[in-house]
Amino acid sequence: MPNGELVAPHFHVTEVGKITKHFIDCGGTIRNEEVANFQLWEAQDYDHRLHPDKLLNIIELSEQKLGIADLEIEVEYQMKDSIGKFGLEFNGTHFQLTSKITNCLAPDHCGIPEKNMPHVGQWKAKTTSCCSPDSGCC
Repeated sequence: MPNGELVAPHFHVTEVGKITKHFIDCGGTIRNEEVANFQLWEAQDYDHRLHPDKLLNIIELSEQKLGIADLEIEVEYQMKDSIGKFGLEFNGTHFQLTSKITNCLAPDHCGIPEKNMPHVGQWKAKTTSCCSPDSGCC
C-alpha cells in the first residue's frame, strides 16, 4: 500500500475488467480513458486464495473476451469505509499499490496558474481556525 502497509496475503481477485471513461473536462475537451481493473477482496477466508495459475487464466480470458490490450492497471481495494483506487507498479521484487490523485486537466481554461496547482505531498493541515467556537461567527 502507499502507506507501507501490506495487503493481506489471503486476498482474492474478485474481478478483472476493462473500464472505459468517456468525459468532458472543465475546459470542454472530450476525453476517453481505458484501464484494466483488478478488484481485490479479503475476508477471514484463508482457504479461498487464488492459485497463480488460476489468476493467470482469468487474466488471459479477460484479455481475450473483453479485448483488454496493454493498458494501465488500476486496483480497487476495500479500505475501512469505502473502496480505494490505486495505481500499480512493480519495483523489481514486489507489486506496489500507488496513490492516485485528481487534477485539473485544463488549468489554462480555468485560470489556475501552474504555481498554484497542488502536487502530492504539498497539502498541509490548517493549524489555526478563523474563529473560536465561542466567538459567534460559526
